[in-house]
Amino acid sequence: MPDRATACLALLAPYACDPARTRGRRVAEPVAPTRTDYQRDRDRIVHSSAFRRLVYKTQVFLNHEGDLFRTRLTHSLEVAQLGRSIARTLRLNEDLVEAICLAHDLGHTPFGHAGQDALNACMRDYGGFEHNLQSLRVVDTLEERYPQYDGINLTFETREGILKHCARRNAEILEQREPGGVGARFLLGLQPSLEAQLCNLADEIAYNAHDVDDGVRSGLITLEQLRAVPLFDRYRQQALHDYPHLAQSGHQGRLRKEAIRRMLSDQVYDVIEATRAALQAHAPADVDAVRHAPPLVGFSPAMRAQSLVLKQFLHRQLYRHPQVVQTTDKAQQVVRELFTLYLQDPTRMRAGPAAAALAADAAGRARVVADFIAGMTDRYALGEHERLTGARLLA
Repeated sequence: MPDRATACLALLAPYACDPARTRGRRVAEPVAPTRTDYQRDRDRIVHSSAFRRLVYKTQVFLNHEGDLFRTRLTHSLEVAQLGRSIARTLRLNEDLVEAICLAHDLGHTPFGHAGQDALNACMRDYGGFEHNLQSLRVVDTLEERYPQYDGINLTFETREGILKHCARRNAEILEQREPGGVGARFLLGLQPSLEAQLCNLADEIAYNAHDVDDGVRSGLITLEQLRAVPLFDRYRQQALHDYPHLAQSGHQGRLRKEAIRRMLSDQVYDVIEATRAALQAHAPADVDAVRHAPPLVGFSPAMRAQSLVLKQFLHRQLYRHPQVVQTTDKAQQVVRELFTLYLQDPTRMRAGPAAAALAADAAGRARVVADFIAGMTDRYALGEHERLTGARLLA
């Protein structure tokens, strides 16, 4: 391992994940000569087909609705940037944080949460659909890159972080397949690593901030409406105090961006201080102690309360906005009808999935169809739907 990497690992806190002590990969592999295992995980994720497809998957606004709106790919990059910044200060493993952040949405469907909800409803009789579990399924099974195994064979710690939520029935299935593996903590009531906890919070910080940005940019919410959100309005007022010219009509974009920048910075500092206090109070000696402690990475109570108000505002004013709901309804129709058409006749899919579906029982066929749809980009799903139905639901 290069001297620089060795020096970085020497700076890790005792409760951080050390790649030299990883629980390993499901298929054992020789150690890379120039990279740690977590660096290798990150690189495999970046080179995966599922990661590339994120550029054409919806965050809130459909991919075709504007070039400047966030996609799942840009969201994942923003989460990784926030995660690394916090990890460095807390002396956690930055490479592991980056790997988890970049992979956490690999299993998301086209059309964002609308697509996920529709696919979950379609799969109700076949085990349901969870995007976190699908992300794990992508890296464990669905990626086809290596000749010796399915998936990309990531380390336990990266896989654990990807699976941030899991229904008990699915955790039990995972435990049967992999005793003591990534499903066990959901059954035992244990916590994941600090790196995984951090990625979960960085995800929340990122999407709250960029949904404000994209929501205002789209015209669906306004800076005037956001004055009712204390967390945002505080930074808007600070920006206006320091730069009075931003009150002019031609500078509203800069005002929005400056307020969001300050909000992001304060949330990052809040997480760092609150987490340091929790670590000092619980004093975990190592990663195993972290797993048996309560969640240690988080906001202060005051910031958590203010963040909740912002989330409620976004849900009410943006996610449930009539224009978004109208698009959501059509997107869900696309997913439902694709699922029905493929399930009725699997040969409508590409050759590989079609063959797998035809060889499976009813539940297995439905899962192959779900995998195929979940892997689609927005525009591919729309194109397939138009090809099969002749209807163009979203221009």
